[in-house]
Formats: sequence, C-alpha cells, structure tokens
Amino acid sequence: MVDHLANTEINSQRIAAVENCFGASGQPLAVPGRVLLGEGILTKECRKKPKPRIFFLFNDILVYGSIVINKRKYNSQHIIPLEDVTLETLPDTLQMKNRWMIKTSKKSFVVSAASLTERKEWISHLEECIRHLLTKTGRQPSTEHAAPWIPDKATDICMRCTQTKFSTLTRRHHCRKCGFVVCADCSRQRFLMPRLSPKPLRVCNLCYRQLLAEKKEAEADRRQPEPVRSAIPGYEPSSGDDSDKSDDDKADQWPADTEFYTSEVSWSSFHS
Repeated sequence: MVDHLANTEINSQRIAAVENCFGASGQPLAVPGRVLLGEGILTKECRKKPKPRIFFLFNDILVYGSIVINKRKYNSQHIIPLEDVTLETLPDTLQMKNRWMIKTSKKSFVVSAASLTERKEWISHLEECIRHLLTKTGRQPSTEHAAPWIPDKATDICMRCTQTKFSTLTRRHHCRKCGFVVCADCSRQRFLMPRLSPKPLRVCNLCYRQLLAEKKEAEADRRQPEPVRSAIPGYEPSSGDDSDKSDDDKADQWPADTEFYTSEVSWSSFHS
C-alpha cells in the first residue's frame, strides 16, 4: 500500500489536509516517501480523565492532537517516530474497554478504541509499519520506555508514603521515573534524565535513591581499571551484587515495579 500511494496526488492532498487542520501550531508533515495510511479518534487516558484525541498513522510516524472542530481544526500536535514505539495490549476496566499502551522512550500512554475490531485494526497496522521500519533501518526494537503516568483518580493517597491524603489544598504530583502519584514531601528531588528531558525532572524519593545509586555505580565503573582476566577457565570476577537492600524501603510502600496497566468515539478509517 505504501509503495502504491507514495508520491501520488491523493496522498499529497490527504497530508496537506492534515497540515491545514493543525494550522500554524503544527509542524510540516509532507516529506518524500511519507504516506498517510489511516486516521481516527481514540480515547487517551490522560492525567485528569480520559479524553478523545485525533490520531493519524503514517508509514513512519504517529501524529495525534486535541480536537477543536473535528475534520476542521486540531491543536497540541504530537509526533512519535514509529521505530521508537512498542505496543502492549491491556485488559478492559470498568470505565474503559479495548485498551492498549503506546510505549516510547520519551512518553508512554494508554488509549482505547470504540470496538475490539477497531483495536485489532489499529494494532495490526501499527505493528506492520514498525516491523517494516526496523527491517529497513536494521535497528532492534526499543527496550527502554518511559513509565506511563498513573491517572490522578487511581488513588486518594500518596503511593509512596501511603499517609498523605490528597485534597484541594494537597496537590498530586507524578514521579517521572515510575509514574506514581505522590505528594510534595515524597517528590522534592529532581534528577537529570537526558532520555526524557534536557532539564532535571521531578522524581519520588525512592526513584531518586535508585537513580543516584545507578549514577554512582556507573561513575565507579568508568574509573575502575580493566580487571585482570584469570587464566583459570570459567573464572569470572565477583559481580558485587550481594549487598542488602536499604532499610528505608518499608514493606508498606508501593513496590517500584508494580504494574498498574496490566490490571461516543468515531470509527477509525485506514486508507487503501
């Protein structure tokens, strides 16, 4: 389909129409070899509540934005390179069905389709484009993904100290490393994570200690001279992984690796 539509007038018109809907606030989307394969409205699980978003699937990028007037005006354009995308199917919840997660190194989020068939269609087309891009570039699938933010309504208390109750005066914050909803006292630290942002980002106290330890370990590895290999076959230096965990990580805290996402919208249309 991509080869058939590339460099055709109908494809150029479709891409121009998308650019026109985003207006001056959007980036140019027309590049040689780029093909618009499909579009549709999906429900994105945002921090405050689920919201409808318009999505456009190209053969190399996924574009989405907020709907001002459907088919006429969109804003808040986001562009995601498909070779950085990994998909994960999620179970239904009481509030939302036909869900899956779009995971990238900079941002991960959950979307849902209007029907099971529509979800299968979206995932099928996305996976085909990703597979084609990785084959073309010779890259391996991405293994590092940003943590999705837990929705505000998922908890009424801080997910770290489990003591602070949120209210109008006590704000919710999100750790950029684990995505947990935390209070201000549990997220006073900032840490530089270049993969996510050029500026230090808010992290919870537990993630801060982990990130600091990883940084110190990496710096120690860089300073350490290359170990002398033993002549005895099969000998390997000690890994040094026998140290006890910190007593600060109490049993009543939420584990850092807890998975929270394993627990009228118009129909999408794919061009042919």
